[in-house]
Amino acid sequence: MTDTEAALRTLAHNVRAARTRAGLSLDELGRRAKVSKGALVALEKAQGNPNFATLVRLADTLGASVSALMEGRPEQRVRVVDADTVMPLWKGEHGGEARLMLTTSGPAATEVWRWTLEPGEEYPSHPHQAGVTETVSVTAGEMVLVVDGAEYPVAAGQTATFDADTTHTYRGMGTQTCHLIMTVHLPPGPA
Repeated sequence: MTDTEAALRTLAHNVRAARTRAGLSLDELGRRAKVSKGALVALEKAQGNPNFATLVRLADTLGASVSALMEGRPEQRVRVVDADTVMPLWKGEHGGEARLMLTTSGPAATEVWRWTLEPGEEYPSHPHQAGVTETVSVTAGEMVLVVDGAEYPVAAGQTATFDADTTHTYRGMGTQTCHLIMTVHLPPGPA
């Protein structure tokens, strides 16, 4: 079995288990997450290739983190994750990408992401569930964070944080690749 097949099986199992725990039918989960029933059936059969936006909508609807849907159970007390072993969940049209490195455990989980954005490249995000906060720390280059239509430049060495229950966009700026670490702080509850 390839790594991709194993990842799809884990995702299928975790989505089905989270949907069952939430007491949702495929129809109801699809309606709430704005995902077709056919796509959910395929996903729960470990078929297809759900995109990043679909995974975020499913996680928000199920009250889980994206990585809780994608990861198996932790096997060790300390996890060290190499960025090269984590597949990108988003790839931009100019070569940027986003990798979900890990999610902390506990009652209020935090996702840790590594992003690169090429100049002019952007990722628009839909609003997350209430209580989700995002923090962006730029380590190289510069970007513009757009929240509710207002633009906030963030350069290397700067960090921005905001409530992510509104529309927001990450946009690479300047002439060099923007590297950033993003954390998504999830509200207490099921993870």
